[in-house]
Amino acid sequence: MFTGRIARFDAPGQPFEIETVSLPEAGPGEILIRVTRTNICGSDLHAWHGTFATTGLGGQLPTVLGHEMVGEVEALGHGVTADSNGMPLQRGTRVVFPYFFSCHHCRNCLKGRRNACLNLTMAMLGRADEPPYFVGGYGDYFLLPSGAVVYTVPDTVSDEIASGANCALSQVMYGFERVDQQLGEVVVVQGAGALGLYAVAVAKARGASLVIAIDGVPERLELATAFGADAVIDINEAATVKDRAKIVRRLTDGHGADVVVEVVGHPSAIDEGLKMLGQFGRYVEIGNINVGKTFEFDPSRFVFANKTMVGVSLYDPPVLSRALTFLEQHQDKLPLERLAAAHYPLDDINEAFAAADGKRDVRASIVP
Repeated sequence: MFTGRIARFDAPGQPFEIETVSLPEAGPGEILIRVTRTNICGSDLHAWHGTFATTGLGGQLPTVLGHEMVGEVEALGHGVTADSNGMPLQRGTRVVFPYFFSCHHCRNCLKGRRNACLNLTMAMLGRADEPPYFVGGYGDYFLLPSGAVVYTVPDTVSDEIASGANCALSQVMYGFERVDQQLGEVVVVQGAGALGLYAVAVAKARGASLVIAIDGVPERLELATAFGADAVIDINEAATVKDRAKIVRRLTDGHGADVVVEVVGHPSAIDEGLKMLGQFGRYVEIGNINVGKTFEFDPSRFVFANKTMVGVSLYDPPVLSRALTFLEQHQDKLPLERLAAAHYPLDDINEAFAAADGKRDVRASIVP
């Protein structure tokens, strides 16, 4: 019998309730994870506010939010002996895993599009008032379903650094892979929150000749520079879209960017980003997940300049393994520990969300 706490989420606008629940055992193929750290991602905040409805994805309430997590194996169900790279698993092994679960046999999975699985399930969608209860990251445990992809965390990578791998880092890595960012290209990153900082670092690691980060929070712009940005644009100083587009054109000798990544999460950023793209530029759209929001733009500029927009939702699960390699190879060069420096015990989750909502922290964490 495994007994632990969950932070039950009943409805937007209501405080989390800490509840103690029990799970008899891990079933065949399942892995019970003892959660050691779960970050507060932007989508968690949107769900908390009600602007991102988990019920719209087939989820139910009450549930347990939280998905960007790292943990240790607590129990292995029958038949589970190794991770997805063939590394042996045992009690205490530190692991990360995609927070969404594919069936591996539908038409999309068979085409290599497991992030578009027709039978996709994920953390934060299960009910918190019935077994297995541990359906999100804000709890003492999380139950991985049978067939889940899971990877062992390298010994040299701490929980603080690994916790962002299974969402923010893997998402931006997948975005750059989707648009095939090349050596020597120019990249603009709209937004210098956690995803934006990862995007800056990954773009430089992929060989970008110039990375420009845009934000309005001085501390984030300073962090963007530390993560490898060659130039930053403060929206408080360059107050209009025209001003910011002019700066990008000036920094790129009039050509514009090859790749622009949107991780602001506001539709108005899209038209602005498209104006910063040069000929054959590729726009990576990640941040806008709130249904029903729109923007206006002139499609002729999109057509005549041969621009491409790519929407990126989730990622192909093997990207997570590459994300761990990235962290292992670059952690000594990047201030990754600053991303989730603020952490709160599970009992203080309401305070943590208030702090994260106030943008006092780049990425606050819950450490049960």
